[in-house]
Amino acid sequence: MYGICLLSQIPCRSDASDKSEMVTQLLFGEVYSVVELTEKWAKIRTQADHYECWICIKQHCTLSEKEFKEISAAPSALSNELVQVLEENKIFIPIVLGSALPLLKNNEMKIGDRCFSFDGAALQNNAPDKSKILEYAFMYLNSPYLWGGRSPFGIDCSGFTQMVYKLSHFQLPRDAYQQAELGTACSFVEEAQAGDLAFFDNEAGKIVHVGIVIGQGEIIHASGQVRIDTLDHQGIFNKDLNQYTHRLRIIKNLL
Repeated sequence: MYGICLLSQIPCRSDASDKSEMVTQLLFGEVYSVVELTEKWAKIRTQADHYECWICIKQHCTLSEKEFKEISAAPSALSNELVQVLEENKIFIPIVLGSALPLLKNNEMKIGDRCFSFDGAALQNNAPDKSKILEYAFMYLNSPYLWGGRSPFGIDCSGFTQMVYKLSHFQLPRDAYQQAELGTACSFVEEAQAGDLAFFDNEAGKIVHVGIVIGQGEIIHASGQVRIDTLDHQGIFNKDLNQYTHRLRIIKNLL
């Protein structure tokens, strides 16, 4: 069984319970396979990053195998504004930055027996492009931190880097420690280029934070909110707190 998110966003939880923590979100147009079903919950595996989590069955929308394969075969166009609007039978559906617009043709999407119209600009399928990473990153500036979030209205550190790279047509894994396994390491902070990812560890040596290098000794990352701070060989220096908040482990060039 397969499914697609046809809401602006769907909370994905670690267990089959409304009280369970949200570990990620589905955004409009993202597809998944169903691993397990209960009366009220569906355990899913996201198609893009193979993340397993639970969603409420009321928010599940079944997708045919044919449509799932068709959508999965090629990247979808992406929403490129903080908020855009789809219309279905004169009903408006808001979608957020980075949402997928699968099977978009002549400003229409036909999914099953539903038809959505889209009156706006969208990012079309392209090769990975590092040149606009910072432009997309700055679009999330001041978004509040939200554990498991992936939208401008609430986002966590690895959700932020994943979404910015998604907009740049490069798929990252969901969690910071997984992202840290990709790319080529920089020997020194000074070698880092704008758009590289900087990773930070805790006292146990586990990668627990990630941000995007701006250059000239600065980084943009989600910590309380998406913000710009100072980056050096020690880590992140928070200008407001006047102290180091994250210890640098490694910087990776992914593109």
